[in-house]
Amino acid sequence: MITWSEENLAIIEAVRRFVDTEIRPVLDDIEHEGVPPYEVMRLMYRTFGMDEMARESFKRQLDRKMGIGDQEKDARASSDVATSLIPTIELCRVSPGIVTSLGVSAGLAGGTIMKLGTPEQMQRWGLDLMTLDKIGAWAITEPDSGSDALGGMRTSAVRDGDEYVINGSKTWITNGPFADTIVLYAKLDDGSGTDMRDRKVLTFVLDKGMEGLTQAAPMRKMGQKSSPTGEVFLSDVRAGADRLLGGTETPKGGGRQSAKDNFATERAGVAAMSLGIIEECLRLSIDYAKERHLWGKPISDFQLIKLKLANMEVARQNVQNMVFRHIEAAATGTPSTMAEASAMKLYSARAAVEVANEAIQLFGGNGYISEYRVEQLARDARVLQIYAGTDEMQILAIAKDLLNR
Repeated sequence: MITWSEENLAIIEAVRRFVDTEIRPVLDDIEHEGVPPYEVMRLMYRTFGMDEMARESFKRQLDRKMGIGDQEKDARASSDVATSLIPTIELCRVSPGIVTSLGVSAGLAGGTIMKLGTPEQMQRWGLDLMTLDKIGAWAITEPDSGSDALGGMRTSAVRDGDEYVINGSKTWITNGPFADTIVLYAKLDDGSGTDMRDRKVLTFVLDKGMEGLTQAAPMRKMGQKSSPTGEVFLSDVRAGADRLLGGTETPKGGGRQSAKDNFATERAGVAAMSLGIIEECLRLSIDYAKERHLWGKPISDFQLIKLKLANMEVARQNVQNMVFRHIEAAATGTPSTMAEASAMKLYSARAAVEVANEAIQLFGGNGYISEYRVEQLARDARVLQIYAGTDEMQILAIAKDLLNR
């Protein structure tokens, strides 16, 4: 894939119109007044029929889980990665935080349930998350684990008859303060004395309001303020076996593997998010360079300004090519290696941060003012080098993959 198709371009134009008419006018309320983004997310789903598409996708996935229907045909019908990434790119031009909330709710929480859950669990929780009728959170990170999310996990689940008793805490949980459904990872404490790092990882589905489950208020953050983030505390939360994802302690692809697969998916998403940020920063910078005058001429006439714009365009082309390569690979069923996925995430996140910072520099004092938007995009971009695996962890993953070939 070397360019967008005509169909892709039509979708881009439609999403861009929606962003301009429905999101930009309320952006300050979402970014600065603490208004949760969920209603505008649902409006987008309804406007583009994404809720109905989600229901159709749910039925196909449920049928496959139950062994019904043409599985090969159904798999092809849900494989248009380009169509799924376009809203991510376009939304990130104005609010990367909304994309984060949407991706975690429908993608990570809903996607994990749809992949690992039993048919009953898919119907109980999966459909509502896929359609955004309910909001989901994906809770794995803890205060003392960070990049060592699996090894350093301390949240425990103890068997008690037909139930599990869960204790611990999670932090930096996207949608945590408002989530209706929480996909939560915990270590099995079976009393065997196994070292904490080596214990089995279980995946549970919890509901808002369960006794012992506390969802703390939103954290105050540097950026992505449109994506509520918070802590989740668990004090003797009792979860029946029906809440154990897959209905077993050893589901295929569950536990540790489920978390690792989701990290890989997030990395591709970060590249699409980065592309949206870069495209918007470049657009704003070009317009500003033409309009802003110094010493009687537009600043676009100055060589250093031209250099900044040229470097932004180089970054845009590189990240776009990475996104196109990912789309093409997905369409042909070619999986990315860990080195490829991590390299894509590492480069694109760095590029987004660098371009946004250069946009602020080009705008000068105005770039430091919220009114001009590049200030927000720079703050929002910074976390791309942290979540879904820090830059340092991407470097380790790339090197490990290369050395083990």
